Order: sequence, then C-alpha cells, then structure tokens
Amino acid sequence: MAPLCSASPRPLEAPGQPRRGARPPRTVAVAAGARASGAEARASLVLALASQALAASQRRAADLAAEAAKYAFPSRRFEPRTLEEALMSVPDLETVPFRVLKREADYEIREVESYFVAETTMPGRFGFDFNGSSQSFNVLASYLFGKNVASEQMEMTTPVITRKGEPSSATMEMTTPVITKKSAGENKWKMSFVMPAKYGSNLPRPKDPSVTIKEVPSKIVAVAAFSGLVTDDDISKRESKLRESLQKDTEFRVKDGSVVEVAQYNPPFTLPFTRRNEIALEVKRNDISS
Repeated sequence: MAPLCSASPRPLEAPGQPRRGARPPRTVAVAAGARASGAEARASLVLALASQALAASQRRAADLAAEAAKYAFPSRRFEPRTLEEALMSVPDLETVPFRVLKREADYEIREVESYFVAETTMPGRFGFDFNGSSQSFNVLASYLFGKNVASEQMEMTTPVITRKGEPSSATMEMTTPVITKKSAGENKWKMSFVMPAKYGSNLPRPKDPSVTIKEVPSKIVAVAAFSGLVTDDDISKRESKLRESLQKDTEFRVKDGSVVEVAQYNPPFTLPFTRRNEIALEVKRNDISS
C-alpha cells in the first residue's frame, strides 16, 4: 500500500527568523534609501563649502600677489638724474600728481596738484625717532584700513609725508608723500598719509580724534631726492643745502614761511640704498618786474 504523502518534512525554523526566500520588509528599503540620500546631501554640502573656500583662497592669493607685485616690480615714474637716483625704487602705488617745471643738478621744480591727507601730530621732539614714527604711522594706517565711521578700508598710497609745523598764526599747507613736519612754535612734527584721489572730499570721518583730514592746495615746490635712512640731522643739512641752491635760482625763490617736508616712498623692509626720500620747500616765481 502506497504512503499517503511523499513530501519530505520541512526543517524547523527558529522563532523570529525570516523564512527562506521571503522578501524583506518594505520599510527597510525606505530607511536605507533615506540614509543614502542624507549621505549624498552631506557630501554635496561639504564639496560646495570646499569649492567656495578654494575660490576665496584663490581670490585672496591673487590679491596678495597683486599687492606684492606693486613692491616687487617698482614704478619708474621718476626720471633719474644721478646714479643714486637710478638705484632708487618706488612701489607702484597711487601718489600725488605733479608736473616737472624745471630740472637742475641738485633739485627740480614741481607743480603739485591739490590732494587730501590724513594727518596726526607726532609725539616727542624729533621727527624721525623710531618710536614716534612707528606710533604715528600706526595711527594713520589704522584710519586707512578701517578705523573710521564708515569702516571703509582704503588702499595704501605713497609717499608718507613728515613735515615741520608752521607757527599757529600761519595757514597750514601740505605737499607730497608720508609727510612729517615740525611746528616752529610748538616744536612738534606732523605725519600725513596721502588719501586715494577717488574719494575727493568725501573721505570717511576718523574715529581717532588725533587724526584730521585736510585738503592740500596746489603749489609749486623745489624737491631734492636722496636715498638711505632718514634722520633729523641729515634733514637739517639737506634743507640748508637746498635753500642755498635756491638762492642762485633766477626763476624761483623760497616762499616766505616755507617749512621743510620730507617724503618717504618705501616700506620699512626696503634696502637703504634703494629707498627714495625727498625733501621739499614751497617756492614762488620771482617777480620779473623787480
């Protein structure tokens, strides 16, 4: 007699174990897809941020390279008269516009256009001691680079001008570079930064009350260039020499009350023999009728 059933018995399954060949629950596939989508989103965000950071760093690098090039490849806006002047280098920065009217062996006569400066009074009795110069430079640089009511960051210009101040009864007038000037009545020097021309009279107001903004009217100046480090004794000697040379000039003479101004065109790391410094005295044309 044949058996009632020939099917082989099924193996026993452990409780909770899915059956062989059974399709996994649909919720598992949805959760895995969500995890993959989240990972992709995070990866895309990381890549986007990395791309933005790279672009920003490239722009900063390009800006730094452009700024460095201004110092590495100096301007040749000045026509050298001597070997000393031929070795001088001037950064390719915005400067005071002028026109040369006359050139002599020891100096040249320039007609300088009007411009604006930020000015501060220097501490101490000397114009070119390291501490006083550094302190005044930092005060003006802070204004230039954002310490103003508009938080405006302006471009560096050249030169820095240091000059003696006039007595209190005289009207203050200024000329080219970082300027240091000495006050005859108060025995004080003043340092000035030339402001970028694009602002004109619309310069932001300084936050530091020791910084003042002034317009320097157009004028005619006699200028003598020299290299090296600047000292008070050296300026005194060069001023005397320039005044003596101008006494022989039949076309121009030193204007009454003119005070010496010193223009420095280079950053501190410049080698002394490649620096360009200038001293200037305001002059006027001689009266032909006399």
